[in-house]
Amino acid sequence: MLSRAEALAKKENRTMSELVREAFRHYERQRWWDEMNAYARATAAAAGVETEDDVVRVIHEHRKEQRRARRKRPGA
Repeated sequence: MLSRAEALAKKENRTMSELVREAFRHYERQRWWDEMNAYARATAAAAGVETEDDVVRVIHEHRKEQRRARRKRPGA
């Protein structure tokens, strides 16, 4: 793997350090995305959201609740 990395760095006129930094940034972004995706899937499952239609339904329900709450506030 080291020889492949060195060949790639040479082909792209970059240092190994640059190549490793970019690889690490990519790895970090991918890990963050995977964690957020897992969190969102668990949250959606807990809310009973399975399809895009469910997302639209939940958004409409939430907005309706927000409008009701604003109307019930005294002095609003």
